[in-house]
Parts: sequence; C-alpha cells; structure tokens
Amino acid sequence: MKLKTALTTAALAVSIAAVSAPAMARDTISIVGSSTVYPFATVVAERFGANSDFPTPRMESTGSGGGLKIFCQGVGTQHPDITNASRRMKTSEFELCASNGVNNITEFRIGSDGIVIASSKEAEHMDLTLEQLFLALGEKVPVDGKWVMNPNKTWSDVDSSLPNKAIQVMGPPPTSGTRDSFNELALMGGCAELPEAKAMEESEMEATCMSIREDGAFIEAGENDNLIVQRLVSDQNMYGVFGYSFLEENADRLQAAKLNGVEPTQDNIAEDKYPVARSLFFYVKKDHVGVVPGIQEYTAEFVSAGAMGPNGYLKDVGLIVPTRDALVELNKKSQNMPNLKLEELK
Repeated sequence: MKLKTALTTAALAVSIAAVSAPAMARDTISIVGSSTVYPFATVVAERFGANSDFPTPRMESTGSGGGLKIFCQGVGTQHPDITNASRRMKTSEFELCASNGVNNITEFRIGSDGIVIASSKEAEHMDLTLEQLFLALGEKVPVDGKWVMNPNKTWSDVDSSLPNKAIQVMGPPPTSGTRDSFNELALMGGCAELPEAKAMEESEMEATCMSIREDGAFIEAGENDNLIVQRLVSDQNMYGVFGYSFLEENADRLQAAKLNGVEPTQDNIAEDKYPVARSLFFYVKKDHVGVVPGIQEYTAEFVSAGAMGPNGYLKDVGLIVPTRDALVELNKKSQNMPNLKLEELK
C-alpha cells in the first residue's frame, strides 16, 4: 500500500511538472489583441523570425478589449508578453493590470488607421454624413423630439437621397477596439450634431449616442474582418465596418463610402481630414523583457525605419506611418522602455 501511494505521489509530481514547465520557460514571444493591428504585427513577426536568431512570435487575434484583459491577468510566461490595440488603453484596464501585478508597461503608438463603411464595388456607392450613419445604426434616435427605439428600416427612411434598401451593416463585436472607435468617432460624432443630443447631460449623451441597435440591422461578425469582406463581395446590399488596411488589401473588390464628404485615403487619414480616423498601439509587459527572448529586439524591429519609415514595408501594407519626429521618439522608447503612467491615460 505504501509503495502504491509513493508511486501515485511520484506520478502526480511528474504530471504537475509537465503542466508547469511551459509556464516556467518559453522561448517564443506571445502576442494577443486587435484584429486591426494583427496584419501589421504579423508582417513584422514574420520578418523578425526570418531575419533574426529568434523564433517567429506567436500571434492571436482576440480584439483590443479581449487582448488587454488577457494581457492584464498577471506576470509570468503563462501570460502574453505584448498586446495590440486599435485604441488607447483605458484607465480601467490600467487599473486591472495594476491589481494583478502588471505594473511595468511600455506603450507604443505605431501609426494611424481609418474606419471605413465598405461595400462591394458592384453595390451602390454611398455618400454619408455621420449624422445619417447614426440615424441608421443608433439604438435610439429622436422622433418628434423624443428618443425612441430606431424605427428606420431602409437607408431612404434616414434620408430620401439614400438608397431604398434595407439597412444591413456587418461589424465587429464589443470586444473589438474597432467597435469602440466606431461608436466613439462615428456614432457619437453623428449624434452630437443633433439638437436633441445637445440638450442632454454628458453621461446620458454618451450612453445614448454610443449604443448601437440590436434588432438585426447591425450584424456582429466576430473578430475576423476577412469574413466581412467575403460577405460584402457576395451580397451587394450589405455594408461592412472595418479598418482602412482591409479596404486597401481588397481594393479590387471593395469600395468605401465617403463620410462627411471625405474619402478614406492615406493622406486624408494621416492629416486628420477623414472624420473616423484613430491611432493604433501595442503594449509591452516590461517584466517579461529578458525572460522571454527577443521582446526588445522585436519592438525595435517594429519601430525601425525599415518597417515604419516613409518607405517602410508597413506603409506598403496599409499602415498610415508616423511622422519622422514621432518615429525617432518610438526608437528611443524601444531602447529605454519607459513606464506608462495612469495620468497619461486621463
């Protein structure tokens, strides 16, 4: 009986060691986060793996909010080293990190992107104002001075100049930074133009203006923007919400609506002329630098002139690259890894 107990104890110890080993030692960088940043980070990771002595980082597209939640769960190689985000970290996320001992974080703002309203090139082209977009997709809209559940079924219900076809828009889920930015920049931007919204208290205005309808007019498509592209190509009545880089990748098949009379182009986005432009980021867990090999070298590659300079390879795949001065500062960050401070997010 004692021998059986000893053997069982030994087997359990071996089992625990086997489970714990991957958490204790890892030689491959683990990256999670935004589906918008994913294609840019993937290009960097592949080049990094091919041109360095380090393995190609492992990448997972979880959405900005999902990635930050995972990133902030703790320090240790069972947790990811880097998270990508298509919006800035929220104060609540910074506090979640701190509560789990993730106190040393470096933020990199890597460039810009625009959120587009895209459709098949065979579909009717749209020229929308942000106000019209809100009246099409907001959960509640003003009718005769009162806020009611959105009654608009067709685009022409919103404005007679728009197509007489059902409002059908595919877009990202609430965990996505693209969704956060779309709600804040597009819906809030359009809602704020309405006299009925201007009369609201700020908190009430935010709650109303950034709520998207859930009656089938807006269809959540998960974190895979390629699925939206496929649906748009096959359905000329459908419109989709995603980052500019996906539009550029599929320029032979898709077109984008003008918003407030402005086309989404690299120049218009970089110069802040396009009304639904946003910044892109990644965040590094500094306590993993020197523990997981290659983290600092990967960040240096990402912010190098070869990647993000005016003739860099990320510009070729659709990133609106930062200015020369901003790139110099990013290079300094990759060397010094300064800690992000809570007051910077407020």
